[in-house]
Amino acid sequence: MKTLRKKIKMIVEKTNTGFSAFSEEYPIYTTGRTITELMNNAFEAANLNFEEENIKITQENLKFEIDFKQFFQYYKVLNAKFLADKIGMNPTLLSQYVQGHKKPSETQTEKILYGIHQIGQELSEINLIYRH
Repeated sequence: MKTLRKKIKMIVEKTNTGFSAFSEEYPIYTTGRTITELMNNAFEAANLNFEEENIKITQENLKFEIDFKQFFQYYKVLNAKFLADKIGMNPTLLSQYVQGHKKPSETQTEKILYGIHQIGQELSEINLIYRH
């Protein structure tokens, strides 16, 4: 069995029920309730796609990219300027990513996702106290 020697770019989008991912280059499409489930399903779908060609896909063959424009449209509560300030990124640059005018590098994507996760963590730690 041969191993694929290139990366398969999977574009990730947020849906009402979780996430979806697709490849523009190959007929690979999948969904998942969580990112972990999505990644596992994408791995399985990619292997099914190449099964007849006797090509094995490894986790390293899959490269996931988030559609930031669609992500920020879905999560309107996330303010791009606030996020940019929080992660030390130029707000205009983040705005260009959000509007789909530019694509962030892998490093920039990780920085943005880290900031989003930080905000999520902070929000999950808040306990509101109701007083009469």
